[in-house]
Amino acid sequence: MTDATLPKTASRLNTADRVKAGLKRRYAAEKRFKVYGLVSILVALSFLLILLTSIVGNGYTAFWQTYVQLDIHFSKADIDPKGSGDPQVLQQGNYDALIKDALRTRFAEVKSRGDRRMLNALISSNASFDLRRMVLDDPSLIGTTRKVWLPASTDIDVFVKGHITADVPEAQRRVKDIEIGWVKTLQQDGALEQRFNTRFFTDGDSRNPEVAGIWGAVVGSFYTLIVTLILAFPLGVMAAVYLEEFAPKNRWTDLVEVNINNLAAVPSIVFGLLGLAVFLNFFHLPRSAPIVGGMVLALMTLPTIIIASRAALKAVPPSIREAALGIGASKVQTVTHHVLPLAMPGMLTGTIIGMAQALGETAPLLMIGMVAFIVDIPGSPLDPATVLPVQVYLWADSPERAFVAKTSAAIMVLLAFLICMNLIAIVLRKRFERRW
Repeated sequence: MTDATLPKTASRLNTADRVKAGLKRRYAAEKRFKVYGLVSILVALSFLLILLTSIVGNGYTAFWQTYVQLDIHFSKADIDPKGSGDPQVLQQGNYDALIKDALRTRFAEVKSRGDRRMLNALISSNASFDLRRMVLDDPSLIGTTRKVWLPASTDIDVFVKGHITADVPEAQRRVKDIEIGWVKTLQQDGALEQRFNTRFFTDGDSRNPEVAGIWGAVVGSFYTLIVTLILAFPLGVMAAVYLEEFAPKNRWTDLVEVNINNLAAVPSIVFGLLGLAVFLNFFHLPRSAPIVGGMVLALMTLPTIIIASRAALKAVPPSIREAALGIGASKVQTVTHHVLPLAMPGMLTGTIIGMAQALGETAPLLMIGMVAFIVDIPGSPLDPATVLPVQVYLWADSPERAFVAKTSAAIMVLLAFLICMNLIAIVLRKRFERRW
């Protein structure tokens, strides 16, 4: 080997060493990046798990309700003294007296007025409505004695579920020792048990948490989303088709596109202010009605639907358009018969995601009065109503301990709806997606 070849060989060796060292550094950086990504995913999942655990831990007890069995004598003197059988008379009967008489018969040893007042508080104040409903459905109950399961009061329900313990001094808890004794007596006699709380899913809101339900909010959310879908989907699709297929490319269409993109990022409360100023104050539409909430949410959802629909239209290959035009189809026929059907799955996916976002909105609906306390179930989009997110907001602001469980349970139901809507979007995308 000559002296001239030695430097070249040494140079090649140095270059190879530098390349190997650089590869080691790149491989090490890649491993660190993977570790960082994995750690970030694990941290996000841990926070999600903590959140879900907290919600479920606080809310699962709301799906169960404490009931007390009493021997109710449907006294004719308290319900229908004249024996007319008139539903109006039956509706105005003194059903509270039936419950008080049953409790005094069950606990005959209670004599003092204060103890009787606490004894009457064992049963929910709404239990009388249950008895009235029973009599209206079956007037033959008058004059008979039946064993009836009635909802316990909030304090008793919270105590039975373990949120109030007897270890705390009596002066620091809402359930007194004498009430705990009555509860234990009822438990020993099999006259107190916990049942699945169907009223949570079938009744409207109430000041008493033991009988408060979400059905009114569910119906209000349904009407609101129906109005939102009827308004936002056709307008969003037509706007996307025009901008993507027919609109000329000039400064005005560019301005429209910029404004649409900006509207998608506008805070939702701004749309609530717009609905308050235009729909309520100018057009004088009914306050706290799903039709107004749907119109406000349609304005908020419209940019999302337009952007998703335009993306779906862009995903359709130009060859589809060229082939349709080549066989003599007009521009409108090309879009309606060929492009739009192929882009529809992507449009539906974007629409469902936008509707899921609208379902979880609260701020714009608060501005149009849907924060009102509504007991009745709405019968149409024009009736006063509330929605699930606002119901959660109202219950979270209530001081009673039982509403904490109700709030978490309502959040669980809302999350279930959102998950279902997103699953539907995924299924539609997988089912109808075409790869070009």
